[in-house]
Amino acid sequence: MRRIKSSISILLIASLWWPAFVQPAFCFPSVGGAPQAVKDVFLRDGDAVRVEKWIENLEIPWSLVFLPDGRALVSERAGRIRLIIKGKLQQKPYAIIDVAHIGEGGLMGLALHPEFPEKPFIYAMHTYEKEDYLYNRVIRLKDLGDKAVFDKIIIDGIPGGSNHDGGRIAFGPDGMLYITTGETFKSELAQRLNSLGGKILRITAEGGIPPDNPFKGSPIYSYGHRNPQGIAWNQDGVLFSSEHGPSGEYLLFANDEINIIKKGGNYGWPEAVGAPGKSPYIDPLISWKKTTPPSGIAFYKCDKINHLKGDLFVATLKSESLIRIRLKREDGNYKVIKIERWFAENYKDGKYGRIRDVVEGPDGFLYFLTNNRDGRGSPRPGDDKIYRIMPL
Repeated sequence: MRRIKSSISILLIASLWWPAFVQPAFCFPSVGGAPQAVKDVFLRDGDAVRVEKWIENLEIPWSLVFLPDGRALVSERAGRIRLIIKGKLQQKPYAIIDVAHIGEGGLMGLALHPEFPEKPFIYAMHTYEKEDYLYNRVIRLKDLGDKAVFDKIIIDGIPGGSNHDGGRIAFGPDGMLYITTGETFKSELAQRLNSLGGKILRITAEGGIPPDNPFKGSPIYSYGHRNPQGIAWNQDGVLFSSEHGPSGEYLLFANDEINIIKKGGNYGWPEAVGAPGKSPYIDPLISWKKTTPPSGIAFYKCDKINHLKGDLFVATLKSESLIRIRLKREDGNYKVIKIERWFAENYKDGKYGRIRDVVEGPDGFLYFLTNNRDGRGSPRPGDDKIYRIMPL
């Protein structure tokens, strides 16, 4: 009896000291195991590839997009969009956005209008402060060549915070804009359909709500997410997402995920963690029991590095690796057949440090961004950088 009382006292103290530990009122999630049948394999040098430095001296780069005329844009979390021309970083910023660069907040995802350059618009997601509260929104800029000017707000009222802002934006094969949002360490928001926090949103290029969205009159496409930071479509047009698992809430850690996103799907947070098989929640395709935090993701669709074609690449933060996931489609479902952690020998201390995003370039090679200056990494000389992956 004394042990029981002692345990209850510890939990009560923990809940007072850090409310995120136990929320709400000792209602703990259902916790399942890892759904994948394979173990991670470490490849310190990758698989028959070489890595070269492309751009350096960036400040916490978050998103990289390539323009069809050969230019590239990279966002820096402090509020700058930087312009790259012929592999050279231009000194003058392409755009400066007034952001709340607090914790994980600031300037995050970038995306091009699907009809660019006929419709010369750049989309950006950022955190801002209003009346002592933090919010996130997506704005649109007009490209003028060596700079961009503000055009309009596309969507506003997304919860913001010093943690868990989501932040990835991308146009899908359907021409709609998809937006990942975090629950800003307020886990209950993820299950609330009257909140835009802890969701994947879907809107038109003008900010309207598509009539075929799953919840009438709402931009919400899927919910029950904690902090999704990557979205990508495979060659079949199926949407995949990466998501951060708990970092202390409900006394749980790790359980970082890769999900296949279904229209109107509920991905469980904070009611389900891992793959408990609990209806109506959708289990992840992958759940890592070692802390990984995955960020940007990309399917490699080119054949310049032919042995990588069709594989999913995942940028990771604390584990400092670029993950390659090999998938096989069976009976309409996807099976994980191999998981490789590149550029690391363990779940930390990778060759390049924290990796925020991975992108396929127009030259058919893969590019990845480091985030060693984000306050949680160990900066190397010249950080932060963009690296390019090429065949041996």
